[in-house]
Amino acid sequence: MNGEGAVIRNCREFLEKLGEAAKRCGRSIEDITVVAVSKTRPLEDVLEAATAGMKHFGENRVQEAERKYVGISRNFRLHMIGHLQSNKVRDAVALFDVIQSVDSLRLAEILDREFDQAEKTGEIMLEVNTSGEPQKYGFAPQEVVAAAGNIFELTNVRLTGLMTVGPLTEDEAAIRDSFGELRQLFDKVKAEHAGREEFGSLSMGMSDDYEIAVEEGATMIRVGRALFGPRITQG
Repeated sequence: MNGEGAVIRNCREFLEKLGEAAKRCGRSIEDITVVAVSKTRPLEDVLEAATAGMKHFGENRVQEAERKYVGISRNFRLHMIGHLQSNKVRDAVALFDVIQSVDSLRLAEILDREFDQAEKTGEIMLEVNTSGEPQKYGFAPQEVVAAAGNIFELTNVRLTGLMTVGPLTEDEAAIRDSFGELRQLFDKVKAEHAGREEFGSLSMGMSDDYEIAVEEGATMIRVGRALFGPRITQG
């Protein structure tokens, strides 16, 4: 458990570092959304981070998010960033503001139907496996442009961007290649669907590699440990 004020202090220190990283490559921190990854964290930590100005929080599991957030009023947006099973789609639609981890056309279509049933429009992003690691979920890079075209035709979801998880490695070149490929795919989708102004988010980079992501054009980063400290192990 973090001591009182630790999360607020971490958030402020991180935002200073992020601002410096953005400035080094000629960008503004105002152009980068920070999603505070709150998986395994108690609600008290989340509320403390919100006090520090965090407006977006990411969860990996629907069940954990339900335990934390159902029934509370909140002044921040919730992002689903973990693998979403089809049998949890209805619950996710009811709870999350953004579902970043759409990893197949089938899942997008299921979400479209569930949002229709809920009589609302949902914000989604496509997860792309730019590192080619077999254990990861996500569209293959060569599938993304066509998939985006199909999803733009759905009526109850708004495709707002692409997301990837960089490779777990200390090889900076491999990380940069992964993020650079996502940026190229993002640009291709933008070029082919120029009228889609809602498509503007490039979600990549975490606590260890966010600076590379910022250099490669990320408009959204997902950071947990840098804000909350070492991960809490779930039993």
